[in-house]
Amino acid sequence: MSYRPRPGLPVVDAMTPAVLVLAGPVTPGEVTGLCAVVRARLEGCPSRVVVCDVGGLGPPGLGTVDLLARLQLTARRAGGRIRLRDPDPALHALLDLVGLRFEVEGQPEEREPALGVEEAVEPGDPPP
Repeated sequence: MSYRPRPGLPVVDAMTPAVLVLAGPVTPGEVTGLCAVVRARLEGCPSRVVVCDVGGLGPPGLGTVDLLARLQLTARRAGGRIRLRDPDPALHALLDLVGLRFEVEGQPEEREPALGVEEAVEPGDPPP
């Protein structure tokens, strides 16, 4: 896989995170360059999020896990984070297996329930 940035300044919208499309199998030699791309995208991104489109990576393996872990580490060191777009269910399962948690685009963030929201209790229900 090769990546060549477009000439000129990137167009940045304050509400839209930067997107990095990852396609094909990524070789170990390309990981350093991709980490540099993530670092550069975070510098010009007020949302401090880089969306990694992983739909084109192919079947997941430990190389993919290593790549995503390194990209996440690079983003964290730069004060940002990675969000995955279109991950294969097998990739999601593999990341869970090795203990890596990634925010996935389209899934709600894991947060506490909103304050003031209570469950309705029917009369006669046993106490919790």
